Amino acid sequence: MDITKTLGFVTMFLLFIFVYFGAHLYVSLRISNLFLIKRTIVFYVVVFILALSFPLMSIIERFIDGKISTMFYTISSVWLGVIFYLLITLIIYEFVKLFVKIDSKIAGIAILVIVVMITIYAIINAAIISTKEIEVLMPNINNDLKIVHLSDIHIGTINNDEYLQKVVDKTNAQNPDIVLITGDLVDGGGLITSDSFLILNNIKAKTFFSTGNHEQYDGLDNIILALNKTKVTVLRNEVVTYKGIQIIGIDDPGHKYFQENNPLESIKINKSKPSILMHHQPNNFEIAEKKGINLQLSGHTHDGQLFPFNILVRLEYKYVYGLHKYNNMYIYVSSGTGTWGPPFRLGSKNEVVLINLIKKK
Repeated sequence: MDITKTLGFVTMFLLFIFVYFGAHLYVSLRISNLFLIKRTIVFYVVVFILALSFPLMSIIERFIDGKISTMFYTISSVWLGVIFYLLITLIIYEFVKLFVKIDSKIAGIAILVIVVMITIYAIINAAIISTKEIEVLMPNINNDLKIVHLSDIHIGTINNDEYLQKVVDKTNAQNPDIVLITGDLVDGGGLITSDSFLILNNIKAKTFFSTGNHEQYDGLDNIILALNKTKVTVLRNEVVTYKGIQIIGIDDPGHKYFQENNPLESIKINKSKPSILMHHQPNNFEIAEKKGINLQLSGHTHDGQLFPFNILVRLEYKYVYGLHKYNNMYIYVSSGTGTWGPPFRLGSKNEVVLINLIKKK
């Protein structure tokens, strides 16, 4: 066992618990002050149940599959988003009241109305799958090609079979030559069976998949076994040639600064032929360019998913969303085709990306 990794995980877990329960305590105390709610034992019991709901349901839904568990998990996930925006609006209120005198009850009502409006919009926005189309010049291809890029679908309790079928329908509507899925097909929770991904067989184009970090959470072996029952080709630190293009898929390295023993280093790539790298996290561009990669497809960031995380993610990754050029290599970072945690999208969109590969003259 790697002691450093274990200590790092324990530290992050304890930090999450501190922030998560601290947010619930702060929000509940401020709301009680604004509406003059008495803090009885019942009050604290309710706060504790609400705070415990998401962590508890995240454990339960891994073992129990049914309408009741799905309903409670969905409610707890929505509550996670609600508490986040209650926290933000309350902090903004604390700042504003330093300069403007506001009646506490009116402020409380305004905060609740704002959060309800944000919640409704974010849920509706998260249920929509948009289509984005881009063009990339590709050297040495025989013909122009259409590629659909999917990433971070997060199939699980919320993004279920019905959602996956919507993704498949959107994909087929683009009439692509190739479909590339760059990890986090699963959410890391919920029951995964051998039939979990059979809907992917409805994709008409040849489909390739490389792993993301969430595949590790749900048991990578189980995911691969389920995918092997589909027509999807899983690429794990390997390269195949299809329609004249080298398609490389590597397992998610799990860390931004993973440089030593990067699996891409040992893969033989013909620099004179066009190549596309499926790399879940948008990093390690230096290695990819050195190997002669023409286009790297990534995801992972969700484009922040929820404002203001859009801003914070930019502190971690150089490229958070969209098409970029790194020296002689193109990089496209998807905002993701699904959501993680709260079924919210604010300041970002779920997307199916159509990449038109244009023959470079």
